[in-house]
Amino acid sequence: MKLRVAIAGATGYVGRWFMDQFKDKYHLIGLSRREVDFNPCPQIEWRQVELYSITSTQQALDGVDIAIYLVHSMTASTRLNQGSFEDTDLILADNFVRAAEANGIRQIIYLGGILPKDAPPESWSRHLRSRTEVEETLSSQSPALTAIRASIIVGPGGSSFDMMKNLVSRLPVLICPKWTESLTQPISLKDILEIMDHCLDNPKYFGKPIEVGNPEVMSYKEMLVKTASVMNKRRLIFSVPIFSVGFSKLWVGYFGKSPAQLVSPLVESLKHTMTVSEDLAFQEKKGGYQSYSEAVVIALGDREDAVLPTFAPLKQVANTVRSIQRLPNVRNKSAYWVANRYKIWLPTFFRFLITATQESNGTVSFYLLRYSAPMLQLTLERNRSDKRRQLFYISGGWLVGRVDYGWLEFREVMDGKYILSAIHEFVPRIPWFLYLNTQARIHLWVMNRFKRYLER
Repeated sequence: MKLRVAIAGATGYVGRWFMDQFKDKYHLIGLSRREVDFNPCPQIEWRQVELYSITSTQQALDGVDIAIYLVHSMTASTRLNQGSFEDTDLILADNFVRAAEANGIRQIIYLGGILPKDAPPESWSRHLRSRTEVEETLSSQSPALTAIRASIIVGPGGSSFDMMKNLVSRLPVLICPKWTESLTQPISLKDILEIMDHCLDNPKYFGKPIEVGNPEVMSYKEMLVKTASVMNKRRLIFSVPIFSVGFSKLWVGYFGKSPAQLVSPLVESLKHTMTVSEDLAFQEKKGGYQSYSEAVVIALGDREDAVLPTFAPLKQVANTVRSIQRLPNVRNKSAYWVANRYKIWLPTFFRFLITATQESNGTVSFYLLRYSAPMLQLTLERNRSDKRRQLFYISGGWLVGRVDYGWLEFREVMDGKYILSAIHEFVPRIPWFLYLNTQARIHLWVMNRFKRYLER
């Protein structure tokens, strides 16, 4: 019987090529937010999932042996998303590993990035620190994590390489700032797929990070020179002794024709040397690595892209809100404690404006001034709450436009280092423009004050 392998991020660059190459070796299950309209490849099973929901993720991973996690800074599924990409990535990873544990999945493979060796973690870019947090979170439950850390992956359709190709294609003169002298080890798509396949269900790599890269160490400037050579482009490429992150983001984004959400974290990370360390290096590669130039030739070729299904339009409720805030847990308290403290703190902080009552079924009602009708009601979902996570349905109140949809939660992450407070799929009642400029701003201000309260 074939191993049942689920892939989160299946429609992305590495995910779709992994499925294309190994669809006959494994029973592959692609996870997608959207429902499949037509599947041209019957060997691959597709399941619809909302990764922001533990319940949905747990259902999607039912019967799965191994899971591959390829999710990075997932785009919001709501009209308004209040939260950093770090906190978004953190809550998605925590959902995934909890769902994987509930289904008895024995291994998670996570494709992340090589970490700097020349600087302490506090000096890393936000992007690199987030990758580390995701890795730590995915290793926090019973499924064994295999973290594969790689540099730029060079292959057809890869966004990082496309950015470099576009720079060479569009600029006859490339003035390279200081960060282009940083060393790295790019790896071909072919090699990364083979390494993922080798590690899959291989106990030797359970609970272990590995770093992978072509043995050919080069700077980003050398990558530009070699790319120009393969493309037969005569380019004047020279360095200048400046490191301007802002300017680099501007010219790489514009001339590389790349979105800001890709360019910004990449450029911020390039000040570091990111090469494979000897103690974490992958040693079992069968056959040699493709050289950078060989990988570029394939990436520039006319090879057809991996086939994906067509998806039905995503059915969404209009004007939904997601808001995620990271709270300190300096006193090492549980999510249960923080949730109950919030219920006490809010009416205390707004002592002349807000009052609160709590019913025996766990429903908490907040009232403004002397109004008899609650402005917000939260009902504890006891069956899905525990000491580490408290889940409340948004069940009523005159601020709420829909009472059967959204939820609020407090949860511990990273072994209790932080508490995440998150509102999901909240539908406000007041007009959208008014909501953005009043209630949305007030919520962030209130959570900021609660954060300062917890810090004290």
